[in-house]
Parts: sequence; C-alpha cells; structure tokens
Amino acid sequence: MVELLFPTVSRDHSQPAGHRVPEHLLRHIPGKLLIVWDGLTGHRSRITWEFIRQQRGRLWVEFLPGYAPDLNPVEYLWSHWKQHELPNFCPQNFAQLSHYARKALRRMRKRPTLVIAFWRQAELFPL
Repeated sequence: MVELLFPTVSRDHSQPAGHRVPEHLLRHIPGKLLIVWDGLTGHRSRITWEFIRQQRGRLWVEFLPGYAPDLNPVEYLWSHWKQHELPNFCPQNFAQLSHYARKALRRMRKRPTLVIAFWRQAELFPL
C-alpha cells in the first residue's frame, strides 16, 4: 500500500527533529514502516538514527540520491499542488496560506491514483 502522509510541523528549526515524524507514524500505523527521505540534515542526525535503531527493525529508512529532484515523488506533488490545487492563489497572510495548503494536501490524500502517479513518475519503485 502506498499512502501520502505529509506532516506539517511548526517548530524551531535550530534543533534536529527528524525522529518526530516517524515516532508519530509508528504510534498510528501497525506493523513495519518504510520511510523514503531526502537528504535533509535532520533526517541524518544522531538523534534520528538512535531513534531508528531503537525500533529494532520495525522502521526502515531509504534515502533518495542527492541532487536528483526527478527521483523525488514530493517534487511532483509540489508541481501538482502549485499548478492545480492553488494556482493564482495570493494569500493575505501566512495563516491563510497554511490553511489553504493543508486543505489542498488533504484533498490530494483522498486521491490514491494521484499519489501513485507521483511515485510512477519518479520511477523509483514498480507500482
């Protein structure tokens, strides 16, 4: 099963927090979990890797190659989002942008064929 889980987190970005999203997912998704990450520094932090080791095989992480946006399904998500979900949208403030962006992501999650299309376009896994 492929599902788009796109957490949005408001926090102080001065501290690595790559373990927070997997921690949340593991509480809500039974069984093993594969996470495909980009090379964000927080994803490779000592705290994050310690958390992954503590999961004893329940959590598996794969990294996308660096400087290869064409292999990152999220890049296709952003493209669709900008061209189809929020075109010509000019928010009055950050709160309005955040509200409409989250609504658009929720709409996109309800379209599994769209999510699978992002993965197919990236040509990472046969689906």
